Amino acid sequence: MDQITEKIIGCSFNVGNKLGVGFLEKVYENALVYELRKAGLKVQPQVPIQVKYENVIVGDFTYDLLVEDNVVVELKSVQSLNSAHVA
Repeated sequence: MDQITEKIIGCSFNVGNKLGVGFLEKVYENALVYELRKAGLKVQPQVPIQVKYENVIVGDFTYDLLVEDNVVVELKSVQSLNSAHVA
């Protein structure tokens, strides 16, 4: 899985470097899907799931991307970084 994650990170940097800043998440998502597929990875955008808690369905959720049926990628786009974005 580390190799998959490394490819995802690399593709994400490619998208960010080529597109720059200022677009909505959907633009970055579409570009990342393209890059990941170009890198030979299986990618499914907008995958709906039902969330269960103790075998009870408590809601619905949609993954931004599911890569290689194993890694969930959630994209976020912000106007500018602030202290809440720093770890």
